[in-house]
Amino acid sequence: MSEGLTRSDRIVLAYSGGLDTSVIIKWLEELYGCSIIAVLADLGQGEDMKPLEEKAKAAGASKVIVKDLREEFLKGFCFPALAAHAVYEGKYLLATALGRPLIARELVKVAEKEGANAIAHGATGKGNDQVRFDCSIMALSPEMKIIAPLRSEEWGFKSREEEIEYARRHNIPVPVTKERPYSLDKNLWGISIECGILEDPWKEPPDDTYFMVRRIEDTPDKPDYVVIGFEKGVPVNINGETLSPVGILERLNDLGGIHGIGRSDLVENRLVGIKSREIYEAPGATVLWLAHRELEALVLDRESLHFKEAMSLKYTEMIYYGLWFSKLREALDAFVQSLQVRVSGEVRMKLYKGQAIPVGRRSPYSLYDLSLATYSAEDAFDHKSGEHFCRLWGLPLKVGARVRYRRQE
Repeated sequence: MSEGLTRSDRIVLAYSGGLDTSVIIKWLEELYGCSIIAVLADLGQGEDMKPLEEKAKAAGASKVIVKDLREEFLKGFCFPALAAHAVYEGKYLLATALGRPLIARELVKVAEKEGANAIAHGATGKGNDQVRFDCSIMALSPEMKIIAPLRSEEWGFKSREEEIEYARRHNIPVPVTKERPYSLDKNLWGISIECGILEDPWKEPPDDTYFMVRRIEDTPDKPDYVVIGFEKGVPVNINGETLSPVGILERLNDLGGIHGIGRSDLVENRLVGIKSREIYEAPGATVLWLAHRELEALVLDRESLHFKEAMSLKYTEMIYYGLWFSKLREALDAFVQSLQVRVSGEVRMKLYKGQAIPVGRRSPYSLYDLSLATYSAEDAFDHKSGEHFCRLWGLPLKVGARVRYRRQE
């Protein structure tokens, strides 16, 4: 799995505080005798990092490094994805997928600074995250050794239940039980939930599956209206109040969650070729995505808008497939950003019973011309030109039909 490691070597581990990475610290220490440097990336999990830091040390980490990456995560990864309308298979706003390349970049930085010989992560051999971590690390540090215990022969654990028992034997506290054995990954952009009863795609997720978004039955009977302001495609204020990127997501996550917005139940196509059932919550990201899409509809010309829709699919795949640090993703990003120059203005959203509904939009760059769109007496459109337009537009159909009719004769 990792040839050449000795007891004097150092391994940098992507540590989350969850079941797998908590067990991995002790497991790596027992197997190799190496020093384990745990890197805890704060992407907005909503947890106190100090207890997680102490838990990593208790599990055997020789050093724990905590990185507050929330602003960088939103500015450098989530907001570009928002501008590209990156949504995988129509439902998944890529919260986990967007976080992995940033974490990998920090792992490489720490490994280089600490003189580490290898980087370890807790991704499985049949998941997407292994690709995202491995490809990102290879793109940034091509000679770095990569250790992924969960896909190795030495790992030995065949179920999460066995890992839980291992953790208990070594006095490692873990945030799961046999009754609630979900695998979670949460950040400011959203949360992904899998395992347990969710592995049966026929069964409805129980109430304890969700963490950020209320059931529709528990949402208010009156809507909330929120006005989101954008500058060059980036959300900058809510109801006229300028907020930091973190402040914007925290505010919209709260509002969206209260109104039951942002739940997704998806049977998705993983990169490795299997289908999996995943549950996602992304209240704030969902509101922003729908608002941004509405503003673009107001300010972008038809050809740019339609071409961008087709391009968004490829951009989304690049993120999902772990290719963030690729030249193609950078090139697609350049195209998207070139269109954001005039994506400035405000969108008024109605939040109610699981829906984020755009009910108003305005921009100094709006291409909406009331004198052309209206059917009132102020209509300035030359209706006679419509007849000539139809003749030209339909000319190929007319010529083709004449040929077909002649052949039938």
